[in-house]
Amino acid sequence: MSWSDPAFSGLLAAGYLGLLTILWAALVAGVGRWGRAWRLEPHQPQPARWPRLSICVPARDEAGRIGLCVRAALASDYPDLEVVVVDDRSSDATRQEALDAAGSDERFLLVDGVEPKVGWAGKPWACARAAGEATGELLLFVDADVELAPWAARATVARLLNQRLALLSLFSDWRLESFWEAVVIPVVGWFVRGAVDLDAVNDRGQPDAFANGQFILVERTAYERVGGHGAVRAEVLEDVRLARAFKSYALPSGLLHAPGAFRVRLYRGLTEIVSGYTKNLYEGMGRNAVVAFGAILFIFVGTLLPYLALAAALLVRIVLGWEVVGWGWIAWVALLCSLITGFRYRLERLDGRSGAHAFSHLLGNLVFVGILLRSLFSVEVEWKGRSFVDGKADVAE
Repeated sequence: MSWSDPAFSGLLAAGYLGLLTILWAALVAGVGRWGRAWRLEPHQPQPARWPRLSICVPARDEAGRIGLCVRAALASDYPDLEVVVVDDRSSDATRQEALDAAGSDERFLLVDGVEPKVGWAGKPWACARAAGEATGELLLFVDADVELAPWAARATVARLLNQRLALLSLFSDWRLESFWEAVVIPVVGWFVRGAVDLDAVNDRGQPDAFANGQFILVERTAYERVGGHGAVRAEVLEDVRLARAFKSYALPSGLLHAPGAFRVRLYRGLTEIVSGYTKNLYEGMGRNAVVAFGAILFIFVGTLLPYLALAAALLVRIVLGWEVVGWGWIAWVALLCSLITGFRYRLERLDGRSGAHAFSHLLGNLVFVGILLRSLFSVEVEWKGRSFVDGKADVAE
């Protein structure tokens, strides 16, 4: 049997389609089981006492977001908390919006930011400033676009104390308002979540570590022991690096899926999506070109190619009238595409959305591949007026 033999070509096609059919059927069936063993529920056993909690919020040019964040944090049902916002020299109305949201609440503290020291990225610097001003035994770092549910702080603190953890981070919900947010962010977000082995990350005996910078709760003495954000001062992915620092000190850490604990609007529109993920994606792959190209190849062969093959086959048979592709093959490819779309639909439903954007999965993955390529070949990136070179703060600033 040779390469030119039609039977050999058919065998290759059948092998390709069969493998992908099994893979996507398994993924569709397994969606509901993701993170089930590592889920945070609102009601947790009450600890012996509630330590003072400081919710620390670094904020740079977050007008339109920071008000929602501050109001939600102050509405938490945690018995003893303060909210510390560091206005990282914003050029917009971030400072005033934060003050207006807090009103006369004495639990709120606004810290005016100063220029980071040489070698520090902006966010780690602002987090370190917040920690330095905070008075809590526990520190909860949240992004300025995070809206906490009233129960989130209490339930997370209870879980951390009951399991004697030093760090506990959460995955929760995205707030998707524009078309491009709804199309692209779930594709990239679930790619990242799917790449995280929750069993290994939550195993104290394993070196695997991961934290989601949108929500990281730490015990202060442990945080200071690893050097705080000073240990990750120049990093773009300061959240993941901080989790690794905790694990390297044998400090028990955890990562949970907590539906409803908070909502976050990561980016506003396509331009911010591309810029934001360009900054993070390649760094998150350890700046390993083999891993990055492998991810691109996987997305193309496993997700994009079936849709493209189905479109081409239908064009050839229906529009051009050529009978080079049998209807049986077309039906098989259509089944595979329906499984891929069904997988996206189940993810949408798992996140509490209608599922309508399942049909934009092809478009979302095309954008995702473009962002991956851009991230791979971008040596220097800029975010909120600051430059990063090879995943670290530009110390020449």
